[in-house]
Amino acid sequence: MENPQMKSDNGNPENFHENMIHPSVNSADNIIVNHDFCNGLDSWHPNGCNGYVVSAESGNLGELSARSGGKYAVVTDRTECWQGLEQDISGKISPGSAYLVSACVGVSGPLSGSMDVRATLKLENHGSETSYLFIGKASVSKEKWEIVEGTFSLSTMPERLVFYLEGPSPGVDLLIDSVVISCSSSSKFESARIGAGDENIIINPQFEDGLNNWSGRGCKVALHDSMADGKIVPQSGRVFASATERTQNWNGIQQEITGRVQRKLAYNVEAVVRIFGNNVTTATVQATLWVQTSGRSDQYVGIANVQATDKDWVQLQGKFLLNGSPSRVVIYLEGPPPGTDILVNAFVVKHAEKIPPSPPPVFENPDFGVNIITNSQLNDGTNEWFPLGNCNLSVGLGSPRILPPMARASLGVREPLSGRYIHVQNRTQTWMGPAQMITDKLKLFLTYQVSAWVRIGSGANGPQNVNVALGVDSQWVNGGQAEINDDRWHEIGGSFRIEKQPSKVMVYIQGPAAGVDLMVAGVQIFPVDREARFKYLRHQTDKIRKRDVILKFSEAGSSSLSGTNVKVVQMQNSFPIGSCISRTNIDNEDFVNFFVKNFNWAVFGNELKWYWTEPQQGNLNYKDADDMLALCQNHNIETRGHCIFWEVQNTVQQWIQALNKDDLMKAVQNRLTDLLTRYKGKFRHYDVNNEMMHGSFYQDRLGKDIRANMFKTANKLDPSAALFVNDYHVEDGCDTRSCPERYIEHILDLQQQGAPVGGIGIQGHIDSPVGPVVCTALDKLGILGLPIWFTELDVSSVNEHVRGEDLEVMLREAFAHPAVEGVVLWGFWELFMSRDNAHLVNAEGDINETGKRFLALKHEWLSHARGQVDEQGQFQFRGFNGTYVVEIVTASKKVTKTFVVDQGNSPLVVPIDL
Repeated sequence: MENPQMKSDNGNPENFHENMIHPSVNSADNIIVNHDFCNGLDSWHPNGCNGYVVSAESGNLGELSARSGGKYAVVTDRTECWQGLEQDISGKISPGSAYLVSACVGVSGPLSGSMDVRATLKLENHGSETSYLFIGKASVSKEKWEIVEGTFSLSTMPERLVFYLEGPSPGVDLLIDSVVISCSSSSKFESARIGAGDENIIINPQFEDGLNNWSGRGCKVALHDSMADGKIVPQSGRVFASATERTQNWNGIQQEITGRVQRKLAYNVEAVVRIFGNNVTTATVQATLWVQTSGRSDQYVGIANVQATDKDWVQLQGKFLLNGSPSRVVIYLEGPPPGTDILVNAFVVKHAEKIPPSPPPVFENPDFGVNIITNSQLNDGTNEWFPLGNCNLSVGLGSPRILPPMARASLGVREPLSGRYIHVQNRTQTWMGPAQMITDKLKLFLTYQVSAWVRIGSGANGPQNVNVALGVDSQWVNGGQAEINDDRWHEIGGSFRIEKQPSKVMVYIQGPAAGVDLMVAGVQIFPVDREARFKYLRHQTDKIRKRDVILKFSEAGSSSLSGTNVKVVQMQNSFPIGSCISRTNIDNEDFVNFFVKNFNWAVFGNELKWYWTEPQQGNLNYKDADDMLALCQNHNIETRGHCIFWEVQNTVQQWIQALNKDDLMKAVQNRLTDLLTRYKGKFRHYDVNNEMMHGSFYQDRLGKDIRANMFKTANKLDPSAALFVNDYHVEDGCDTRSCPERYIEHILDLQQQGAPVGGIGIQGHIDSPVGPVVCTALDKLGILGLPIWFTELDVSSVNEHVRGEDLEVMLREAFAHPAVEGVVLWGFWELFMSRDNAHLVNAEGDINETGKRFLALKHEWLSHARGQVDEQGQFQFRGFNGTYVVEIVTASKKVTKTFVVDQGNSPLVVPIDL
């Protein structure tokens, strides 16, 4: 039976006060003076209102009497919610210690229902804005005492620290029976304080205590034992809660968890949820953190989301970590459209257990280079192939007899192809083409390269996309694409990997418009031998990244140095390897330590983007970027400016989208002037207009010239910065919109309009990379003679070893290619990356197998040498570009010198004056 109950108090008002105590608090260690008002209001001060003390015998406030039978304070004449009773506790708090607060409170006056009473700290420092730290709150109704509980810990002490109680509406008196603040050393409290045990830090997680500790975020919350005439019942327990009367997507149910979560600890979140009402059958429900930090803008941290339905309960799962020391933390559910209720049956937040990594996959007989496609040469007609859809397959003769170049780079010299091809006719849908089942031929976690020759027939209206695709159960996997606008044969090259056991895998070739014939030849799908490729890349790296060095020692009687021992150690490789960082990251000293130790370049994830620096027109925010830039400058880390504009419309602020053409042009000019004048000479690169291959907002609104004009104006404002184009899916063969040929046309078009393009940005968000596919894209782009950078590199795999191998593929390909001048990772720390399973360092600072592979590569790319000075007073070695220290020990002294090996083809002679 339906039993809705709006948030209410539980318990028996007749005997509640007799049994109430301050739980878990040792009053003997209470830092509050006159905690029970036995000495009137001594040490207490009404804040903007009046107060007095009532004895238990007075009985002048209805039936409510002092819990202790002694006295309690009455705070009256309140005209603001924040007015209450305060006590100065400066000098009584130790930094880093945890404190438990418990106050017994009540309310009196003209009110119906209940009201919140809050415990708060006020932190005052001379010359800076006063900040406030929320401790806890309780919902209080007339004629009942309630306990306000909470915890706090301060890392640094303010000049003045004040504790106060506040909260009821103006005109309602606040009653205070007693207050205890004590420093706790009990193990029970420590576990609750840091949230590091197995205990759920959510209070009343299954609503067994009604709606206590829960509240609505912009809406109402209600309690139910069933809904919809008994069709909706709890999955577990007796009741569930709803967030109802929602008018905004962000409305939902929330709980404050301030003081119950500790910075730099990872927490798992699980919630059992569903939706109801407004004829919505499915909607996204998201768990979000609202984080307030003194002196900073509010943060909203998305934890996880799930597609919820009105039919069944589903489980939402996610993870979060706080880098800094927030003053307030609230966790809440949000997401469905207005008018749709969010239902929640249980909510759990626990410290995340450390999970050991999966072992590296072991491949028995991986058969590297062996094609898993049956009858690829069509020697047996179309046997093993079948038409997908109502199209016709036949065999023709006249296709290329050599392997496509990318496959040839992996496989080497092979027997020529047969020259036969599959001719697909009578195609009535774009997805129709030849198909083959390969389910039993695939090995999990093995990376496969895809290769094929394709051609289209006559009758096409414009360029046609042709795609090698895989149907993995119900999932579509992209094996590579080509855009065709002529009658020539074209190469398709791509890659894929399967990491979860499928029940059915089908490969098929699709893409041209209905009515256009498709021809396919030499389809190859084979596992790649990455170690063989690495061996080749080491040789290439030695040729382009190393230089012969001659140390020429000079000293009176230098011939006597012959035979003297020399030790050369490289301290840093000068090749730029950077990472994306965010403002919250730099509050975590463990993150900062790893970052400054292992990277020499940085890019800001969001903090320089226009939607961040000017979210509302005229409301400028450069503080976050300033903080991050200062960190980088302090550690001699170079920075890329990402990005001045972003061409994709859904990334553009609404206020910009609402501008007319003239006002938009002015806003663009102001953006350029503000940003590049403020940071002139501070960012070495700028991504001028991000992802122009995938968006056209500014071009559509302001005309074709706007893109080149952005480059021209940026160059005038800061001539020292290299101006980059930047886009994704350039290097992986899976997106014809940004394939190398299209990207080259785009860059040449900008240059023809006078745009000073100074570099090519390849983002590098890639899956299952294969070296020859990546290298082919770099070779094509290299003809422009511009520096190429991987600007946002990340790879993803649930297996850390495989992920590390993916990262090694990309780093080695970049380091071995002469056109590539730098690599920037799109993050490295778990929970602070745009992709799951892409991190190098786990949330709490443990370097995982991917991170170990990264560090091993960096170590490999440092040159060291030992030997003896020759008869000419010289010592020769070959080493990577970068900074070195040489140590020479003679009979009379030990000399240490620093020198730099820069890029060059001829031997570098370094004079060493002893």
